[in-house]
Amino acid sequence: MRVKWLGHASFLISSETGVKIITDPYPQGSGLSYAPFNEAADIVTVSHDHFDHNNVSLIPGKPEIVTGSGIRTVKGIQLSGIATHHDDSQGKERGANTIFCFSVDGVKLCHLGDLGHRLNKEQIAEIGYIDVLFIPIGGTFTIDAKMASSVIDDLQPKVAIPMHCKTSKCDWPLNTIDDFLVGKKNVKNMNSSEIEFQAGKLPQTTEIIVLEPA
Repeated sequence: MRVKWLGHASFLISSETGVKIITDPYPQGSGLSYAPFNEAADIVTVSHDHFDHNNVSLIPGKPEIVTGSGIRTVKGIQLSGIATHHDDSQGKERGANTIFCFSVDGVKLCHLGDLGHRLNKEQIAEIGYIDVLFIPIGGTFTIDAKMASSVIDDLQPKVAIPMHCKTSKCDWPLNTIDDFLVGKKNVKNMNSSEIEFQAGKLPQTTEIIVLEPA
């Protein structure tokens, strides 16, 4: 199973059998200069209906769009949507957010979308164990670098991949990955936008994987 960071909160996850999932597609412009989407997808997950996460019309092919809480199966992959909030005021500021958990080739992934608060015990239990966690770190519109560290401590993933942060292709006033990495151990910088994971060959303790946007 391969993961490619396209930019912002958008990743391309490709299974060994060729099923392709894209998370939270971003727009072209509006302070984001990430590359256009050039690969067709089978599934697109959308954590919430904000312009920097819901640009499904930009994805080639005819993907099935998955939104909201609940469990559904698409192309043999079961996706579990878990209701959360985009802020720490029960959604009063920025509305709802959906966390998506799904397994690809025996690796369980969890995409937190624009999570805006620390998870409660019920949400942590519903998520369960995680192999690969995609976590926002930018602050301003999501949890910040400090809160992201607390969420990682709560969820104990084998791998955590930071996202939704300031990069050379994002002009927004967000924390950088370097802000998040201060004091962190077990950090691996891939110097690439892609990484491959295999079930049974993941770290025993949480490792931070730093990708570069494509």
